[in-house]
Amino acid sequence: MKKLLTIWLAAAALGFSVASPGVYAQETPAAPATEAVVAPAEEAAPAVEAAAEAPVAEAAAAPAEEAAPAIEPTVDKGDTTWMMTATMLVIFMTIPGLALFYGGLVRSKNMLSVLMQVMTVFCLIVVLWSIYGYSLTFGGGDNPFVGNFSKLFLSGVTTDSLSATFTEGVMIPEFIFIAFQSTFAGITCALIVGAFAERIKFSAVLLFSVIWFTFSYIPVAHMVWDGAGFLFADGAIDFAGGTVVHINAAVAGLVGAYMVGKRVGYGKEAMTPHSLTLTMVGASMLWVGWFGFNAGSNLESNGGTTLAFINTLLATAAATLSWSAAEALTKGKASMLGAASGAVGGLVAITPACGTIGPMGALILGLLAGVLCLWGVSGLKRMLGADDALDVFGVHGVGGILGALFVGVFSAPSLGGTMGDDFVIASQLAVQAKGVIITIVWSGVVAAIAYKLVDLIVGLRVSEEAEREGLDITSHGEQAYSK
Repeated sequence: MKKLLTIWLAAAALGFSVASPGVYAQETPAAPATEAVVAPAEEAAPAVEAAAEAPVAEAAAAPAEEAAPAIEPTVDKGDTTWMMTATMLVIFMTIPGLALFYGGLVRSKNMLSVLMQVMTVFCLIVVLWSIYGYSLTFGGGDNPFVGNFSKLFLSGVTTDSLSATFTEGVMIPEFIFIAFQSTFAGITCALIVGAFAERIKFSAVLLFSVIWFTFSYIPVAHMVWDGAGFLFADGAIDFAGGTVVHINAAVAGLVGAYMVGKRVGYGKEAMTPHSLTLTMVGASMLWVGWFGFNAGSNLESNGGTTLAFINTLLATAAATLSWSAAEALTKGKASMLGAASGAVGGLVAITPACGTIGPMGALILGLLAGVLCLWGVSGLKRMLGADDALDVFGVHGVGGILGALFVGVFSAPSLGGTMGDDFVIASQLAVQAKGVIITIVWSGVVAAIAYKLVDLIVGLRVSEEAEREGLDITSHGEQAYSK
């Protein structure tokens, strides 16, 4: 019996089961040794004879416990702390960053209306995210276009619930992942406000945001970022939201500029920004907060996070310089408004690419973004003929498309990118272009339907009299500045 047991252990060490020859041991749970020897002798004989030639001494020396253990999920306090910080940074870039950036660009009589719209839209979407947005985006299932209701009202999520990162076995608390993603949804909807500023009803802004968030943001985010998503399965790269956030919002804003109509006096009266000081402050806050937006999208605090961090720094600086230089060459002077807009354009362009391209690729992308976004708010804007009040499409649309496409180029390892040696630029460009087109069409159709529904329910525009007096007084009964 002892000899039989010793020979059986030799067979087990070679990776086979006596009862089931040909099945690898690591693929099935290890059976207790006391159960293995009860197999009838006549069934075990072939396996015993086959194993007789194996070195019995080596097999006996190999402990059964040497099978590779499953990776235990771990939560690092540093990762959790970083993700909480990143979430707060994205809130900071929205309120007050985006609010002040937009507020300084409108006329003084509409300053508070823009601040109010940005703040309330952000808060509204964060609440909706917790109720059903998170579940429909990341709730699970195998639908390529939308999740399910398994986590409606955050059902089943506790302090012990974990969410995966990009490193196997490294997890973060699910609550912080939910909070982080809620800020992305909130700022995306708030970005749209700039396209129809100074002439839309406050109630229309809120109702539109609910409809568009539900039927455009959620499906696009699911398609791009969820494991079952349609574009995710195609291999589309969007590290922090070039398609999900910027193109998605820019298209909705452009459609809104058409459907809400031009401001009274547009093209005939001066509509200059009332405070470039506040715009510069807001742009600076956006830049600071964007480090949480981009570097936080790595979901951990490691080398990949630092890559996204430095790329965000370099692309933004390069875009600011290239916009200012191009403006000086074409208009004779470099403006503060141009520098601030260039910074935002660089931030937008690097967003989808920050985690997969190298620093020199980020510099080149930033230089391109500054020039192209300047064209977007000037030449392209005239071609489109829409009153996109705060140039949402010119900056976020053009910058987002540029970044979403060029990530398919600069992610190549030969150009300093982090993708594998099997990365093919032409193939990835095709995938990226597909994602851009789907996002444009999806957002545009949903936005057009949403604006029409809002117009039928509450109406889109304030009266001409209210618009001329200013939305601060007529919509909110307040003034930004005392006279």
